[in-house]
Amino acid sequence: MSKPKILVQLDGDPQASVFDSVVAVDAGVDHLFRHASVTVEQVRDLVYGAMFTRGVDDLHNTAVFVGGADVACGEQILAAVAESFFGPMRVSVMMDANGANTTAAAAVLVAGRHVPLEGATALVLAGTGPVGQRTARLLARQGARVRLASRRLEKAEAACRAVAEHVAGAELTACTTNNEQETTAAMHQAQIVVAAGAPGVLLLPESIWRASDALRVAVDLNAVPPTGIDGVAPTDKAVAHGQLVCYGAIGVGGTKMKIHKAALAALFTSNDQVLDAEQIYEIGAELQ
Repeated sequence: MSKPKILVQLDGDPQASVFDSVVAVDAGVDHLFRHASVTVEQVRDLVYGAMFTRGVDDLHNTAVFVGGADVACGEQILAAVAESFFGPMRVSVMMDANGANTTAAAAVLVAGRHVPLEGATALVLAGTGPVGQRTARLLARQGARVRLASRRLEKAEAACRAVAEHVAGAELTACTTNNEQETTAAMHQAQIVVAAGAPGVLLLPESIWRASDALRVAVDLNAVPPTGIDGVAPTDKAVAHGQLVCYGAIGVGGTKMKIHKAALAALFTSNDQVLDAEQIYEIGAELQ
């Protein structure tokens, strides 16, 4: 008789994410154990509790989900989870703190429906944040030439170095977008633009993207007005503006949710998976 599926949710936040909990239940988890205010020092004992209560043959029915709003904290917890494993004693684990991995995967996948990613030029606005860096990583891994933009060049350069550590041979260019002239230059001959900025921050005026002859896909991941890309509505889903196809945050959200649920389901197919941005992207690609 198969053991029930148990998901151990580890959040660094004072309250474990309700959003992540609901998605887990909808994805078919039988039992959800939610832990909040988790520190790196506590991770090993929590993971041991998940591993040592079942035999090796049943460990694929237990998995760990790392959530929370703080992506840097989530990365540290993920590393601590992986370090707790030894030999056959391990369970599958997925990291999607603040939805960074599933959002970035969804953004790149919807862009790839309209433009071949290999060889394309892609601009990631606000590319130094968690979603922006992951978007840049996934685009670069698919062979795109990525321009990573920030208001500060040194931050963009540091983000490019961080991305390059994950993607050997990545074609990355740091750029700034402090004014209309810089933003226009960053947009030059770009076929793809993804806005990954903070809520309520306008990153790309409509006058600039409408002046581009090369742009084919615009993806805005901010749903709070003003949107990151002026003229792209949060609900836009493959909405055409001439040659340009636009996606808003809610329009991308359906793809993100499908990826999230599929990745959770995949955790229970074996006990040896570590799902970070790249692995989650591959799961999303299989849904296309």
